[in-house]
Amino acid sequence: MDHAGFLTGNLTLDLAIFAWFIAQLLKTLINLVVNRSLDLKRMVGSGNMPSSHSAFICAATASIGQICGWRDPLFSLSAAVALVVMYDACNVRRAAGEQAKVLNYVREHWADLPEEFQGKKLNEHLGHTLPQVIMGALLGTAIGLIGPMIW
Repeated sequence: MDHAGFLTGNLTLDLAIFAWFIAQLLKTLINLVVNRSLDLKRMVGSGNMPSSHSAFICAATASIGQICGWRDPLFSLSAAVALVVMYDACNVRRAAGEQAKVLNYVREHWADLPEEFQGKKLNEHLGHTLPQVIMGALLGTAIGLIGPMIW
């Protein structure tokens, strides 16, 4: 079976990019339905449902397993990296987003805030909830498993 990709020449990378794109598209469409507003920044932004980071790394990991074998050290390394990415999305980046919410509130309500901090709204959509990460992981895994059979 030829494993040349359809975009970059590398099927694993192509499937990861495809999973990222689908996750970002879903975020944009979900935002459109929920908020009745088309926000094209969702196509490149972080946070929200589903996690495109999880979709990206899980598509790469699943396709490596499909192509190289589930016992291959490359799959093991990719699976370990996937766990780190998803842990980071749920914990570290999520906490940073929560801190941004608090700091934005303080900034908006503190009249004596130094001028260099005024007007700089922090990004509150850095991390993900566990369901967002799980949905991204499921999306990416499905693309990574099915993709090598299609292309």
